[in-house]
Amino acid sequence: MVLKYKTLALGISLSGNGSLDRLLPSVSTGLSPRKRTTSQCKSEPPLLRTSKRTIYTAGRPPWYNEHGTQSKEAFVIGLCGGSASGKTTVARKIIEALDVPWVVLLSMDSFYKVLSAEEQTLAASNDYNFDHPDAFDFDLLTHTLRKLKQGKSVKIPVYDFTTHGRQKEWKTVYGASVIIFEGIMAFTDKKLLQLLDMKIFVDTDSDIRLVRRLRRDITDRGRDIEGVIKQYNKFVKPAFEQYIEPTMRLADIVVPRGGGNMVAIDLIVQHVHSQLEEVREVTPLASAHQAQPLPQTLSVLESTPQVRGMHTIIRNKETSRDEFIFYSKRLMRLLIERALSFLPSQVHIVQTPQGEDYEGKTFHGKRITGVSILRAGETMEPALRAVCKDVRIGKILIQTNQDTGEPELHYLRLPKDISEDHVILMDCTVSTGAAAMMAVRVLLDHDVQEDKILLVSLLMAEMGVHSVAYAFPQVKIITTAVDKKVNDLFHIIPGIGNFGDRYFGTDAPPDWSDEEMDEPSY
Repeated sequence: MVLKYKTLALGISLSGNGSLDRLLPSVSTGLSPRKRTTSQCKSEPPLLRTSKRTIYTAGRPPWYNEHGTQSKEAFVIGLCGGSASGKTTVARKIIEALDVPWVVLLSMDSFYKVLSAEEQTLAASNDYNFDHPDAFDFDLLTHTLRKLKQGKSVKIPVYDFTTHGRQKEWKTVYGASVIIFEGIMAFTDKKLLQLLDMKIFVDTDSDIRLVRRLRRDITDRGRDIEGVIKQYNKFVKPAFEQYIEPTMRLADIVVPRGGGNMVAIDLIVQHVHSQLEEVREVTPLASAHQAQPLPQTLSVLESTPQVRGMHTIIRNKETSRDEFIFYSKRLMRLLIERALSFLPSQVHIVQTPQGEDYEGKTFHGKRITGVSILRAGETMEPALRAVCKDVRIGKILIQTNQDTGEPELHYLRLPKDISEDHVILMDCTVSTGAAAMMAVRVLLDHDVQEDKILLVSLLMAEMGVHSVAYAFPQVKIITTAVDKKVNDLFHIIPGIGNFGDRYFGTDAPPDWSDEEMDEPSY
């Protein structure tokens, strides 16, 4: 239920309870278009710098529970209002006041329809109505917002108004705790309205909106004042009165004066904070499974004297860095070879130099891709490249938020068409499994099949094994050893120390965690 606010001296006017079944007045095709040059999506920065912090606006996969599903759907704020009403300013003010590090900004400008040849001709002569609801691809918009609300990754089209089409490259965006969706027609589609947890209408005086358009179009677009005024009176103003203003009745909150109304923004922020209050624990992920036997999806490298001897060396705190690197690389090579044995194969008959047939095996799949969880997982890439020719490599950087204890995605680079590949996910140590779970979730969000993911790690704790296996039962887990305990600081016991610091020769602070300084993550 969305909170309703009283107005009085607060300067916030509220509408009544608007039913989603209400439809806008019937629309005609007689209105002429508002001239545009480029999609706002094209110029949106991936982050927003405020006086307090940097806020990432590309989103990130939120934390998932022990079932591998999202703990709670994102809170979606819909911002509607006329052109130049200050929607973007209100969005920025809300984001800054919320003071949350991860948010998604979604603009309707990215979802204009691809024009037909006939419509292209109309657009070229400024006879295509971009202010009509039919100009937007509401099916794609609703599908995209629904996936973002579920915490899944989406690809956002970049609309170019100079060509009146979508650019070839779309941008990838992830869900977040808060999604702010803004657009002039944000409230005109019933299915879209059902995805909004809070509906805000930015009500700005028409004279102020006209002044803003004059300043923008004359300064930024090089137009003359007469042309701007003519366009406003003929196209923009009628569109606002017919299509946009009637949706004000559907809003939960109407904010007069736009971004300057800090009283309204403060109340909005208070309500959003109340919706986001949720204690999230990492340690209970696998607590219910600790007494259970290790899962069948786990494969541990046979503890031969050679393997045991290499573990003895790399676990020894007195081992030099050179020795640590050398024997770690030996183990990585054995681990990768073991992982490759789980890839699908098919019979392949070849003829030997002696003219005899030999029944062998070949890889039965399209491609193999390695994905390393930075930074320690990157050390396993040379071993994979050494035994797998022409393998493609992707990278994921996951860091732990020290305030919330949640793993967060900070960097992602995956090869194109990874959805068709068998993926070897590499991380040197896994204690609680939180970072590995997020990495798997990222791959699933990019449509990689769960049974095509192999998680490989030099050392894992039982807690991490149970967490990953319980959340993603089709993921194959391969490691050289499994330690039984994780202490209160999430260190694997007896463990290997901080792998990244020992390998790269960097110093860890006294309260380091096995994975926290490597990726850093759980």
